[in-house]
This record gives sequence, C-alpha cells and structure tokens, in this order.
Amino acid sequence: MGALEVRDIKDMLKKTGDMYGNRPAYKFKTNIPGEFKTISHKQIREMVDNLGTALTSLLNLKGKRIAIIGENRYEWEVAYFSIVAGTGIVVPLDKALPSNELESLIRRADVEAIFYSRAYGETLKKIVKDGTTTLKHLICFDTKEHEDDVYSFKELVEKGKTLKENGEKSFISAGIDPDKMSIMLFTSGTTSQPKAVVLSQKNICANLFAMKDIVYDIDSTDTFLSVLPVHHVFECSAGFMLAMYLGACTAFSTSLRHIVDDIRDFKVSFLVCVPALYELMYKGILGNLKKAGKLEAVMQLAEAHKNDSMEKKAKIFKDVHAIFGGCVKLFISGAAALDVNVERGYRNFGINIVQGYGLTEASPVVCCNRSEEKDENKHVFGSIGKVVINGEAKIDNPNEDGLGELLFKGPNVMLGYYGDEDATKSTIDLDGWLHTGDLCTIDENGYIFIKGRKKSVIVLKNGKNIYPEEMENLINKIEGVDESMIYSFLNKDAADENDIKIGVEVVYNKDIMKDMYNVESEDEIYEIINNKVKEINKTMPAYKSIRNLIITQVPIAKTTTGKIKRYEELDKINISFVE
Repeated sequence: MGALEVRDIKDMLKKTGDMYGNRPAYKFKTNIPGEFKTISHKQIREMVDNLGTALTSLLNLKGKRIAIIGENRYEWEVAYFSIVAGTGIVVPLDKALPSNELESLIRRADVEAIFYSRAYGETLKKIVKDGTTTLKHLICFDTKEHEDDVYSFKELVEKGKTLKENGEKSFISAGIDPDKMSIMLFTSGTTSQPKAVVLSQKNICANLFAMKDIVYDIDSTDTFLSVLPVHHVFECSAGFMLAMYLGACTAFSTSLRHIVDDIRDFKVSFLVCVPALYELMYKGILGNLKKAGKLEAVMQLAEAHKNDSMEKKAKIFKDVHAIFGGCVKLFISGAAALDVNVERGYRNFGINIVQGYGLTEASPVVCCNRSEEKDENKHVFGSIGKVVINGEAKIDNPNEDGLGELLFKGPNVMLGYYGDEDATKSTIDLDGWLHTGDLCTIDENGYIFIKGRKKSVIVLKNGKNIYPEEMENLINKIEGVDESMIYSFLNKDAADENDIKIGVEVVYNKDIMKDMYNVESEDEIYEIINNKVKEINKTMPAYKSIRNLIITQVPIAKTTTGKIKRYEELDKINISFVE
C-alpha cells in the first residue's frame, strides 16, 4: 500500500481512524505473562476529541501555547493530539529539565497551560504562584479529580465527553491551517541556549509521507516500542506519530535495562533508537554466545553467509532472532553514528538495521538507508542512506574529496527559530536550503556519508582537519571503554604558542577492566588505556596522534538523545599527558 496523503494532523487522525479504528493503538503488560491490555485507535481518537473539547470550551485555551512534560505514556500522546488537532500550539518539553530551565522555557514560549506527570507538580505550582510567567493552568496525568487548582487529565476527558454529547462541537469542527506554527520544539543541542524550532503541521505530514517509503513493509499489524524521550522529534515523528499514521500499535519500554525483554515480550517488530542501545544489545548477544561456547563457530557461520539474503540469514540464525521474540522487521538507528561493525554484525544475523539521519529543523527525517534492495535502492554499510523522496540534498562548497556541509530542501523544513530571525536566516538561505551543520559526502548513487559536525571539527595550524566523531569511534572499540570525547588543547611546551594538540577523555568500565586485564587501581587502568591509545596512534598520521589522556568513571555530559555536550564537558576537564 502506498503512502497516505494527509493535509494536517487532524486529517491524519480522521482518515487513519476510519481505516484502523478497531486495531490496537497501545499495548500494556498485565499481571498474567503473555496477556496484554490494549487501547484501540478508535478509543484514542475519542479521548483526543473529548480532551480537546475540554481544553477549548472549559479552559478557553483556543490558540494558546500548551506544554507537555513527563515520561513516555499514552496520556502524553493523547494530550499532544488534543492540542494540535484543534486547540492551539504544542510545546513538548524535555523531562530531564532542571526546574530553573523548565521555568525559562515556559517563559520563552509564553506557555499558558501544561500537562505533566506527578513528579513536576511542586515545581510547576511554584512557577504559577510566582506569577512571573504566563502559566495559568496545570493539568496532571496522575490525579483522578480537580484538586489544589490542578486539573485532572482523566476528569477533563470525562467532562469533554459530556460537553461533546451535549452538542459542543467547537473542537471537532475546528479548522487547521497546515502552514502556520503548530509545534514549538526546543533543541536539546550541545550548547547552553536551546533554540526554539517552529514547525507546521505541513512539515510533520510531509515527513510522515516520506517515512512510509522508508518503512514500506511496516503496517497496521506491527508493534512499535517507545524508548527514546517522546518530547524529542525523532521519537515523536518516527515513533508515535508514524504509528498513528500507519494504524500500528505502540508499547512502552519498561526500562532501558529490560529493553531486550520488552522487545521479546511485546513482540516488537519496529524500533527507532540511538546507537548506544543497539551497540549494548549487540554486545549482549555476543556475550551470551561466548558464555555458551558458541561465539567463534557462530561468527564463522555468519561470515560464510554474509552475502545471503536477509530472509535466509534469519532462518540460519533463528536462535538469535528468538532473543528478540522473532518478530523484528526493522531497527532504525539515528541521532549519532552507528559503529559499522555493529551494523554489519546485526545484518549478518539477518536482523534489518539501518542508519537514518535527521534534525529537529527538518521534522526530523532527511535521509535513511534501506533495509534490503528495493527498485534502485539497496543497503550500503556506513551510509545514512538517500534523501527522502520529497526532498533534495547537496554538498555546499565540497573540497577535493567531495566533503562539505550537507544542505537539504523539502516540505519538512521548519518555518524558523521562534524569536530569532538572524539565526533563521543563517540556517535557511534565500533559496530555501537548510544548512544542517554536518559535514558529509554524497556518492555517485546518491548515498550520503556523514563525517562529523562542522562546529566540532578541530582545525590544526597546518590546515589539517580532525573529525572528533571519527576518532571517538576508534577509542570506543577498546574493551572496557564505555565512551570517549576527543578535544584539542594548546601545547604549552611547544615553541609556537598556537601549536594545537589532540587529547581524549575516556570513560572506563571498572568491571570489564578487571575481567579483561585483571587490573583494578586507577593507575593500572590508566596504563592499559594509555597503551591502547598508543597502538591507535601508530595507525594514524602523526597530526592525528592523541597526546593527552584523561580517564574517569563519570559519564560524559550528553543530550537526551546521546549527543556529547562538548563545551559543557570541556569545562570540567583536567589535562594529563600521554607520554
């Protein structure tokens, strides 16, 4: 079935509700193993209409900015739809925000109401009481009735239902302008001041249409697992919004520690996630094979059958597929680079895993690799794939190797940054090209390869460029290293005070260091990692040699999707020399 064209999110809910109303939209575990509670697509759309009616008729929030904060849950998603399908502008907020930043973003976005989980109650009540923001209405997901000037999500749904049954149709009949601001998203970027990205419903719907071409074999019979924070546009668009568009079912991960159990128990067939989790699961597979004494034989078998079809490999490695419940159709990795060896490892087992690429400013999907050959498309290792069908991509000012900034143009490109015309003009040029800030190449077949962030590139005095992400991938392959960050520093001992050298901060796993190398003290661990770094230095040009090493067990500062906050991390670095 081809992609369904929809004008706006309200139109999408109506058309897909008619098509898939009796299908399960959400699935939850019960106390009985193997049995689940479900909520249908029809029930969800009724909740949306009821809640939207209450928002517009009881709380007079028509045209207002309404925020949502909390863990991934179906109520979060119902609230989102009730805002954009006829009430006002939705402002999804990061559940990890500290109270001062939460207040700052509420103020910047002129938020008048907020849906929230119980944990944020005291902070939000204080913000309202202070009276220094536009925030007036608090709506809690976890209370049963109105109390202490806080509305209950459940009670508003019921009151909206009564109003609707009594003839109130202002929400249901509300028209949507697909070209106007409907979503305000604060980037979880690596700098201290997040930008407010303004998206229209046309942006989102254009991206849903494009994604169907990528996930062409995912449909209403499939189950998605919601893992990434739902406020983030990657999970929001490629997760719950896509599931609603396809009439599929969504299950919520119980915890990151039990993600494999959740994939198996919920019979998950589709997952969008970050590389760190895929790499963790892959290490788990190899670890289990090693404990069973089967690793060497299985890896030899995988190598021998690496050129077979995915279908044939899935049959050969059915025991590996059984770890995930035997239903997985497609894993999509995004938000950071996936180790090509991990990508190859999954696919050698017949598990479809592909890399995608996007950014908040593009709603978010810009390109994606393909799972198997389809028409002129095929899977290419290490690539983030081809540009979406309704978009264009090109390289700006490529060097002799074809490397330059990736530019993108398409109907999913944002309207701009809220309240920041200068930043908008510097990001979207006069011809409509979005400057992604990522350095890429595009091969003769249209496959895009990403090198790293333009802002992260370290330029040496001799004009050579260092791409931190490339070198971090090498360091992260060292057994016992959980993560790393490459940085530059001035070599104070050099005759030239502008002489720039390269250093690395390494986060090590103490248990693995003990198991692998039989070392426990920090000095011993430092020596092991130092020697491994020296070995890596021998494989690279001299200008790339790592001259400083810091080891720690403290995780590197990252965004909620796993991107390193380089400037924040640099503030706490103490330098030690690699001799």
